[in-house]
Amino acid sequence: MDILFDSLFSALLLVFSLDKEMLAIVMVSLQVSFASTILAALVGIPAGFLVALGKFPGKRMLITVLNTLLALPTVVIGLLVYAFISRRGIFGPLDLLYTQKAMVIGQIILIIPLVSALTIAAISRIDTRYRRTAMTLGANRFQTARVIFFEARFGITAAIVAAFGRVISEVGISMMLGGNVKGFTRTMTTAMALEYDKGAFSFAVALGLILMTLSFAINILFHFFQGKYRT
Repeated sequence: MDILFDSLFSALLLVFSLDKEMLAIVMVSLQVSFASTILAALVGIPAGFLVALGKFPGKRMLITVLNTLLALPTVVIGLLVYAFISRRGIFGPLDLLYTQKAMVIGQIILIIPLVSALTIAAISRIDTRYRRTAMTLGANRFQTARVIFFEARFGITAAIVAAFGRVISEVGISMMLGGNVKGFTRTMTTAMALEYDKGAFSFAVALGLILMTLSFAINILFHFFQGKYRT
């Protein structure tokens, strides 16, 4: 127990001292996570709309595939993307390996199924009368979709929050595609793994505290705005 309390005390000192190396790691994590979440949302939300509102053969199978991809291991995605962007891969000449762009690509692949599946679930819970009423009043497809989006906005926002939480806490993709390069691709999770191997528990615990605080703060903001606009 002594090592736990000592590491926790030292970690708190590091956090409040605003260690430069620690702040640099946090910034890399936020940059990569925000970029991948925004890009995945731009693809996943429209895809979820099309699947949820569309009628086409194989719709149930597609939803089943999306739900299955939610459990796709990050190391599998890392291996897949690595095969394409390594020197011998198709996109090798682009020099993407061990860059933040490579990490973003891998994380986008990871969370697009999550955003799409949760968007589908959010829209599916909307009463079909909203859609029929909007169309009866003369709304076109775009206006009808906007009405449905407004009604499902909290569920869609929850999908985005869940996607951000998924990527900021993952380690496999970041390690395999980013290479854990100090000051460039080292994220909070990869740094925690490295510091643990080195026996630097205090630094790892400090990063863990920051990671948990960020996740907690984002969820608090989401629930605050959710309660505010529902009332």
